[in-house]
Amino acid sequence: MRDHADELADANLVVFGVSFDSVSANRKFAEKYSFPFLLLSDEDRAVGMAYGAAKSKDAGYASRISYVIDPDGKVMLAYPKVDPGTHLDQIFMDLRLKG
Repeated sequence: MRDHADELADANLVVFGVSFDSVSANRKFAEKYSFPFLLLSDEDRAVGMAYGAAKSKDAGYASRISYVIDPDGKVMLAYPKVDPGTHLDQIFMDLRLKG
């Protein structure tokens, strides 16, 4: 059975997550859940603020939001509330509809 990592590679998509946690905390979390993507650290919260994942730099955590960005750097799709269990399936379905 194919996994999401194979589907992402076939679709020529690069996925990464961004968290306010430290690099070491993110590494442990990603390994624990076997993420098929990188989990980047945004300890100064600049990325979270730029993409609307936090209302202030004092926010305790980032919201689970997602963007699909095309090769030109333009946002193709935005998901303001992400369900981690079904999100990749939703992205693939939406990309097929856009295609």
